Amino acid sequence: MNRETPRMSLLLQAAIGLPALAFIGVGLSWWFAPGFAGSLLRMELLEGSGLTTQLADLASFFLTLGCCMLIGVLTRSPVWFLPAILLLSFAVVGRLMAWLFHGAALTLDMIFVEMVVISLLLFACRSINRA
Repeated sequence: MNRETPRMSLLLQAAIGLPALAFIGVGLSWWFAPGFAGSLLRMELLEGSGLTTQLADLASFFLTLGCCMLIGVLTRSPVWFLPAILLLSFAVVGRLMAWLFHGAALTLDMIFVEMVVISLLLFACRSINRA
């Protein structure tokens, strides 16, 4: 057995686990410190029912994303990475649609982070399935 395999596995687990914890932190921030969470995403807080929707939907997005990633790491079950891959992929498409059709800013830095995490998750799916 190759001695690098366990080490690479731990590295991959950390590479997925750390952003998973960060996503969970952002999700919790939407509930407990929405001003802070909004500033992280360069987003102004809405008012009234818009604020309710903003906090509920964004917390749900980030908490589901982070929890699926963390469960996937802990169970080494690649099926848990699929919802995270879908959420991030749709976020990338949404950012591009907002820029192309609605005059929004092109947030390449956010797209880059999302693409890196998508790549890590796809790599993890392949690695786990090969083992």
